[in-house]
Amino acid sequence: MKKNLLASLVLAPVLLAAALAHAQDTHSDKETKADIQRHRAMAAAHEAAAKCLESGNGHETCQKELQVACKNLAIGKYCGMRHVH
Repeated sequence: MKKNLLASLVLAPVLLAAALAHAQDTHSDKETKADIQRHRAMAAAHEAAAKCLESGNGHETCQKELQVACKNLAIGKYCGMRHVH
């Protein structure tokens, strides 16, 4: 009896966490479409930043343009993506 109770006490939080994780991964069609649009907008902003750099503009200029393009789009000022310099 004690063994079953102990097993239940250990497994209950694990099962609850798994259920919550699954619930968070489930999106409605509307949410999925919004996510797709955000990813495309972020990709376009990063492509524009790459083209800005290719055209010879300085890193600071291109970074400012990226920040403007990504405002209210992603977390942080790097449009959800940051790399090493």
